[in-house]
Amino acid sequence: VQLQASGGGLVQAGGSLRLSCAASGRTETTYAVAWFRQTPGHGRDLVATSSWSGVGPIYTDSVNGRFTFSTDNAKKMVYLQMNSLKPEDTALYYCAANSVVRFPLPTRRDEFAYWGQGTLVTVSS
Repeated sequence: VQLQASGGGLVQAGGSLRLSCAASGRTETTYAVAWFRQTPGHGRDLVATSSWSGVGPIYTDSVNGRFTFSTDNAKKMVYLQMNSLKPEDTALYYCAANSVVRFPLPTRRDEFAYWGQGTLVTVSS
């Protein structure tokens, strides 16, 4: 399974960005997809996750109400619409997929076997 993330960039606080992730390969073997983010000196933290079949999404508290996670199963695309961006949202954002069914959803980094390259989001104050 290959994941290709895009859509990062520089935006002012209060602005919006939409991240996209294209999944290819044996995507039929995957159960859930997610967005994680990482800042220098910190681990990779979950932003949001959902299964391809519609379980979820689950959001981390800091983005709830501002970010919207969605998927297009036919195109095997994963999106993260980010509104009301804050400087603390600045991070490298990663798309991830897992292949083990875990109810309701996997949320730990080590539960995701497939990772895309990061896309950088920078929010200026």
